[in-house]
Amino acid sequence: MNISPYFSAPLRQRINEDMIMRKLATKTQIAYIRGVNKLCEHLQHPPETTTQEELREFQLFMVNHGVSGMTVNATLTALKFLFQITLDKPEVIARICPVTVARKLPVVLSLEEAKRFMAMATHPKLKAALAVAYGAGLRVSEVVALKVSDIDSKRMVIRVEQGKGSRDRYAMLSPVLLEHLRNWWRFANQQGQMFEGGWLFPGLNPIDHMTSRHLSRVCKQTASAAAIEKNVSMHTLRHSFATHLLEAKVDIRVIQVLLGHAQLSTTARYTQVATNLLKEVISPLDFLSIKH
Repeated sequence: MNISPYFSAPLRQRINEDMIMRKLATKTQIAYIRGVNKLCEHLQHPPETTTQEELREFQLFMVNHGVSGMTVNATLTALKFLFQITLDKPEVIARICPVTVARKLPVVLSLEEAKRFMAMATHPKLKAALAVAYGAGLRVSEVVALKVSDIDSKRMVIRVEQGKGSRDRYAMLSPVLLEHLRNWWRFANQQGQMFEGGWLFPGLNPIDHMTSRHLSRVCKQTASAAAIEKNVSMHTLRHSFATHLLEAKVDIRVIQVLLGHAQLSTTARYTQVATNLLKEVISPLDFLSIKH
């Protein structure tokens, strides 16, 4: 990211300190800096002198140039932090409102597609990592950050440390998933690829864990090899985990806990893609033909 000359070093230091004081996640800090930098590039002057009208024009500029609703809202959130917290000028951004973002149904694999997908993952490490995403519903960032000590085979749980929202939780560890992990552990130790107490999925340098980008790329390649035409990502495996549990009649509140969702409404959206549940519902039109 090229920093705008109008985004001064003292202002960057101040906003960095404000974010660190509030213990914002690293990704959030990067997003906020990127958002403020976009404003500086657009205004061509320091943000300290920004007016309400300039912010209005900036938002209009983003919308007119095809910037997605999610990106617009992320940028506005960054600017809200800048003006409300760092610059202490809440009145400047008081009239800026987020845009409505269209909610799309998540892409979900069928059970047959999930079976084909897992069959195409042949390397023990990659098979185990993808199995954790689908078999335990973990986010890609949570999968790569697992340590060997996070696997508790006695209690059959996986400890997810500092997941989204800086919350710890336990995920399920099924017998089949445990077997995939043990296969990888035996292979890794034979090849000297894993340190005792180190990362469960180390990178090329075992000191570091595998990157999210690398695992996401492997996921795409595996889906292609399995001849799955859907746009499959690592999050697709998490979506499929939740949907297949729902179709298996697992209580939605249990699924909420397993996924680490703060709100039940977030988990409830999977009811819209659980097609097996829809098939069980009798249409009121069918009632008309039922003889009493």
